[in-house]
Amino acid sequence: MNRKLIFELSKRNCRGYILPEWEDNTSIDSIIPQNLIRNEDLLIPELTEGEVIRHFTNLSACNHSVDKGFYPLGSCTMKYNPRYNEKAANYPLFSTVHPYFPSELIQLPLMIMYELEEFLKEITGMKSVTLQPAAGAHGEFTGVLLMRAYFNRKGEERKKILIPDSAHGTNPASCALGGFKPISVNSSDKGGIDLNHLQKLVDKDTAALMLTNPNTLGIFESNIASIREILNKVDALLYMDGANLNALLGYARPYDLGFDLLHINLHKTFSTPHGGGGPGSGPVAVNEKLADFLPVPNVRKENNTYYLDFENKNSIGSVMNFWGNFGVIIKAYCYIRMLGGNGLKKATEAAVLNSNYLRALLKDNFKLSYETDTLHEFVLNGSNLKNVGIKTIDLAKALLDYGFHAPTIYFPLIVKEAIMIEPTETETKETLDCFACIMNEILRIAEVNPEKILNAPHKTPVGRLDEGEAVKRLNICYFEDNENITPLCE
Repeated sequence: MNRKLIFELSKRNCRGYILPEWEDNTSIDSIIPQNLIRNEDLLIPELTEGEVIRHFTNLSACNHSVDKGFYPLGSCTMKYNPRYNEKAANYPLFSTVHPYFPSELIQLPLMIMYELEEFLKEITGMKSVTLQPAAGAHGEFTGVLLMRAYFNRKGEERKKILIPDSAHGTNPASCALGGFKPISVNSSDKGGIDLNHLQKLVDKDTAALMLTNPNTLGIFESNIASIREILNKVDALLYMDGANLNALLGYARPYDLGFDLLHINLHKTFSTPHGGGGPGSGPVAVNEKLADFLPVPNVRKENNTYYLDFENKNSIGSVMNFWGNFGVIIKAYCYIRMLGGNGLKKATEAAVLNSNYLRALLKDNFKLSYETDTLHEFVLNGSNLKNVGIKTIDLAKALLDYGFHAPTIYFPLIVKEAIMIEPTETETKETLDCFACIMNEILRIAEVNPEKILNAPHKTPVGRLDEGEAVKRLNICYFEDNENITPLCE
């Protein structure tokens, strides 16, 4: 797996193209100002076009991807992305459309945005939707701004938002950015919210509770009606982190559960796996209380014509340049249209089945964090790994040698040595069997030879890295020739 840098492959005077001879007698000095003419050679590698293509193709094969192997990332829903969605998003009418085009020239894109909003309203039960937010955390922040606008119109300046201790880390961050103080709510011994603790925290200064349902443990909040009742006493809002919506499609609508608003991760629930940091899309859906405050513009339909409506004096304003990540919107639209309502429901059924099947395969050798039934994901407690001389991080590193991406580890924070797994609906039984077999095999190896696991991975392009050090101290080099290395930074 050792590969040379492209600078090491460089050969003097090698090139990937040949320009025609300069036929004009005019000197290049008379065309380009002297101060713009380079006096020294560029410090770039010199190779043929074929060598460049092969180099980067080989490098790309070193990266793990959902096309290459299983991604058991808990709370991330890294399902396989249908190729048809990619083709649709790259259709010239969509990939070349400009946001400054007048509405009459972009009727089809506007129709798709309008219809996707209608689909999301039907799926969530909510009244209105904005497609603007660029990702889940951006959707959360947008939701926090909507909640602040709601209380401002009522003449109230509430200061705190309650967040379960099992929540995604973006929840408290979004609250703080929106001007609220995040307050942690304890979990019960069954993995849901501790109602007694919630009751003590809720007062007239409470703006909302941000709740992931099912939560990051994969547990459905069975006391949702009681939670709603507690919040109603002080007219506080109930926000749903929609990261785990993949567990509810066709079975439960957030509006019907009592939520006032939620963000939806199009790049999780409706394809477009989001490896590499993006792109994403985090639409926000709201009920009647909050519809007036949605970002502008909104897509409207009148006399079978679609247009962008910028006229909303109560709006919180625009939260993103133009209208959202349109390519991701296209993929989600195709995904929903191809599956339909029944197909989305079956996707949820398969996701929950896969998760519970894998949980059953692993629970004998790994400790479950909670015995409560789970839906689309589950969390193992890796604290018993110390009995064979390893930790959760060592298990995760060892999985890389077998062609699997590591699960989410050390999250949620309320579980010691957490191993968070979500297989999604797109993985086969054979893949799940293989993954469980390898998880158990790593334990067996650790019992007889813990050093092998402690030093994993062994078969990846680079060995075990110190994650913190690797982020802080990059080692990027260029080559003046094939023998001498000059570091650009360390």
